[in-house]
Amino acid sequence: MNFAASPVLALTLPTWRSRLLLYVFIGCFAVLLGRAVYLQGLNNDFLQAKGESRYSRVIEIPANRGRVLDRNGEALAISTPVKSIWAIPGEVHPSERQLARLGALLEMSPREIEKRLSDTGRDFVFLKRQIPPEVAERVAGLHIPGLFQNREYRRYYPSGEVTAHVLGFTGVDDIGQEGVELAFQDRLAGKPGSRRVIKDRLGQTVEDVESIKDAQDGHDLPLALDARIQNLAFTQLKVAVAQHRAKAGGVVVVDVDTGELLALANFPTYNPNNRNKLAGAQLRNRALTDTFEPGSTLKPFTVALALEGGRVRPDSVIQIAPGSLSIGASTIHDAHFERSLTVAQVIQKSSNVGAAKIALALSAESMWEMFRDVGFGAAPGLGFPGEAAGRLRPYRSWRPIEQATMSYGHGISVSLVQLARSYSVFARDGGLVPLSMLRVDIPPPGRRVMAPRTAGAVRAMLEMAVNRSGTAPRAQIMGYRVAGKTGTAHKQENGIYAADKYVSSFVGFAPASHPRLVIAVMIDEPSAGRYYGGTVAAPVFAQVMAGALRVLDVPPDAPMQPIELPPEGEEVKESV
Repeated sequence: MNFAASPVLALTLPTWRSRLLLYVFIGCFAVLLGRAVYLQGLNNDFLQAKGESRYSRVIEIPANRGRVLDRNGEALAISTPVKSIWAIPGEVHPSERQLARLGALLEMSPREIEKRLSDTGRDFVFLKRQIPPEVAERVAGLHIPGLFQNREYRRYYPSGEVTAHVLGFTGVDDIGQEGVELAFQDRLAGKPGSRRVIKDRLGQTVEDVESIKDAQDGHDLPLALDARIQNLAFTQLKVAVAQHRAKAGGVVVVDVDTGELLALANFPTYNPNNRNKLAGAQLRNRALTDTFEPGSTLKPFTVALALEGGRVRPDSVIQIAPGSLSIGASTIHDAHFERSLTVAQVIQKSSNVGAAKIALALSAESMWEMFRDVGFGAAPGLGFPGEAAGRLRPYRSWRPIEQATMSYGHGISVSLVQLARSYSVFARDGGLVPLSMLRVDIPPPGRRVMAPRTAGAVRAMLEMAVNRSGTAPRAQIMGYRVAGKTGTAHKQENGIYAADKYVSSFVGFAPASHPRLVIAVMIDEPSAGRYYGGTVAAPVFAQVMAGALRVLDVPPDAPMQPIELPPEGEEVKESV
């Protein structure tokens, strides 16, 4: 071929153009080489991270929640290992047979599972949480790609409904929701750890690479609660609520020396291990969160204040006739007609007229200070959620009729825990210690509220209230001297007192010679025909106190002879 004959083929290109092209290619290779050196030699973190993201995972290692123990080391709340099943929506496509089998294992309908797996707007979705490990193994045996499992813990409460209101419960994330579980969440909860692992394309762990942070388990929590006394209190309360067809009830047991709560029982209750049908009313720890007018259980404080100020002596005579006292447009009545009573008999017979006359001889400020000193009007300070402070109005707003009715527990509201603590003043010779839900190894110092002589005089009066001539003979215990006081009060509804609804209570301590326990009992709205505290609440006190003293091996301080109780059909009335 003659190239010279063709003008196009005969064209000669400049030499610099070929050289420029060569330099461009060399420059491109140099840039690529430099980039490769930079990424693979000097800064390979990015590529390494991208690579590891295909197979490396950091998984959380859950911490074991601390146990809740009673004062003797018996486990009241423990954590058991469980599994949770989860998936990434849109990436799991089980066959119909696998779906049906999965639904049966998780106790879910196939349609519900499909609905959750089709929710592509979420990064992941839980199919079922807190399932037993053996069920999780059977789920893994289905070999459904894209289905994952996490290890978790589930709380279990061996005592069930007996300690439900004390312990509360945790949610699915093992965080306290009620009771001790919520109040001491920081102490019980551990700190989760983490580990780096290698997973295959199915999400299964094939290699454990390293530990990043060790899990720190929560601390065990030793309560002051005695499981034996708690069970006794709950059993007797449940029987009493059923027997008197009551709306609710509570029992509180306090150690006189340490202020420890050895038992706190409520009814109705619930099973914290199965909360599927749990109602709000069942959750209320009534002994701590509910308040009521304590009725005649407050009379001993009015008398103690008068004794302390030298206004009266135990044998001072109070004129009661004609059995009523008018103050302005209101009239106070007694259940029994008496012409006159000594101060001691005012407590023994539970005279409203006598208590009101004593109160009106005192200043409103001094009464208010006495009530505040024994803990009324302030939360008990146990750290429980919803602790009630009760209602104690400023003394400057008291009218004479209000000062008179407060002397026998009307116009003031307290919780059952507050009432139990207040009576420890008489049991401790005038001293008061803070309450504790946790076990106390060294008893705290007490705070002086009244003189030992005053407390001793009132204690003797409270013993009289429990004998055959008092309002609470059914509170007696064979082998032990008992001191205590009944309370019966109308319930308030819509700002007025309901004529046929009552709160029956009894609070006392034993042995009276050297008190060890204070027990307070409250029965709400007994409707079986009887409602006086001496008939409804005092027998519960006697049963719980007798059993608790035996459990604690407290020596008797009275002859071991049968107790003389009123006939079964006889009801000892008291002023309401």
